Amino acid sequence: MLSYNESLKILKETNALLEGHFILSSGLHSKQYVQCAKLLSHPNKAEAICSSLCEKIKKVFNKIDIILSPAIGGIVVGYELGRQLKVETIFAERLDQKLVLRRGFKIPESSNVLIVEDVITTGKSALECSELIEASKSKLIGYACIIDRSNSKSLIKDKIVSQIKLKMDTYKNKELPDDLKKIQPTKLGSRNL
Repeated sequence: MLSYNESLKILKETNALLEGHFILSSGLHSKQYVQCAKLLSHPNKAEAICSSLCEKIKKVFNKIDIILSPAIGGIVVGYELGRQLKVETIFAERLDQKLVLRRGFKIPESSNVLIVEDVITTGKSALECSELIEASKSKLIGYACIIDRSNSKSLIKDKIVSQIKLKMDTYKNKELPDDLKKIQPTKLGSRNL
């Protein structure tokens, strides 16, 4: 199993974890920015991170029938965890701003379902997935992700199994610390393209 420092090193090497001055999708500012897609573009390194995460998952969850991931960020992570755990993997995608199952995906009734994300921050997408599980009369057994950025404001109150937990301080524009004021901000992320 990879240590915290080994995982952090891989995230930095692949530019999945950047340091500087960033404006997040929320409009808040941060000294760090997470973009797991950069990790996932390096299959060998992603496999190592996911393998370590699988070891953690096996210690917490006894029986997983199906993995459900929200599109788009969770698809590759869900697939890789499903491949390694030998579990069927499906994903939900947005239709009219709501996560739904399409492409013939179904959650069989009474299934034990693990929700998998790349990064969990507020947990909004993961909780939307939990509604699909409930509607299918199945059981949500928990959440797993590569990076857990959740905090006390997270909508998820259940245990999250993650490869790495990051505390990322965020700041309103008027409350920037002096060191951030000196760095030109960068705006990244899928909502900002």
